[in-house]
Amino acid sequence: MGHDVKKEIGELVNKVLADYNGTKNIDATDTFNKPDRNEIIDITNNLFFVVFPGYFKDRTYKMYNPENEIAVMVEDIFYHLNKQVALALDFCKTRGSMPEEQRKEESYRICKAFFEKIPAIREYVESDLLATYDGDPAASSLEEIILAYPGIIAITTYRLAHELYLLNVPVIPRLMTEFAHSRTGIDIHPGATIGKHFFIDHGTGIVVGETSIIGDNVKIYQGVTIGALSTRGGQKLSGKKRHPTIEDNVVIYAGASILGGETIIGRNSVVGGNTFITSSVPADTVVSIKNPEMEYRSAGEKHIKSEMKQSEEWFYII
Repeated sequence: MGHDVKKEIGELVNKVLADYNGTKNIDATDTFNKPDRNEIIDITNNLFFVVFPGYFKDRTYKMYNPENEIAVMVEDIFYHLNKQVALALDFCKTRGSMPEEQRKEESYRICKAFFEKIPAIREYVESDLLATYDGDPAASSLEEIILAYPGIIAITTYRLAHELYLLNVPVIPRLMTEFAHSRTGIDIHPGATIGKHFFIDHGTGIVVGETSIIGDNVKIYQGVTIGALSTRGGQKLSGKKRHPTIEDNVVIYAGASILGGETIIGRNSVVGGNTFITSSVPADTVVSIKNPEMEYRSAGEKHIKSEMKQSEEWFYII
């Protein structure tokens, strides 16, 4: 071909390297002073061994005593999480940069506080598991839910990440929940506040925003958005309540969108599929949309049957 491939490739490499001139936020090339995404994923997977002992197993450990295996696992997770948290602390808006020794001490304190929360996390996960089993007639066993259901994977990952979020750990909680998001299609921000007995049915396409508050015994179907009414304010909205409050015993059916920081769905309410809600709903309310008119036509016939329309958009439970 007459090309000096070595020379041309070398010139291309030099052009790419010349673009790393430090003027862009994406220019950083030091990979050793930032949290490692792959290591965070490994930590998240290993935490499932701790939350669900006997259901997940790391084949690198060969032990006859399960308690010894868990002890080794906890120590291993603590070591790696401590290292990653120390790296992440440099990216905290509120703390600012710290001397290395102070970062190590703060990271150790955070990891210790996190592991002290494991029993409470497991209590919440147990309630989520039972809510899923009680609420889903398709579930054949608790074991099936733990091993196969995307909802319990996403909720458990959220429960773990939320505790790190409450400890003001930057980056890592979001890496954890986005890993679950990529696996399950369920996007729960680690900053959301979610009560016990939380049940996600099917789950694909669910979004729960950072400042959402969800009470106990709430059931959500696929495609539900609990989101912000508007994000045009950008970073100026950071720290403000932008997402709805869902009170206890609420059911939200597929495709519903509930938006806005001042929006409250009252306890014991039912939100119908494909509804779009931007204002509060009283307790003990059923919200639905009017059915569209359906046409049924046989081949070659002009006869049309219209499905009966619901006459009211709001129904009140008496």
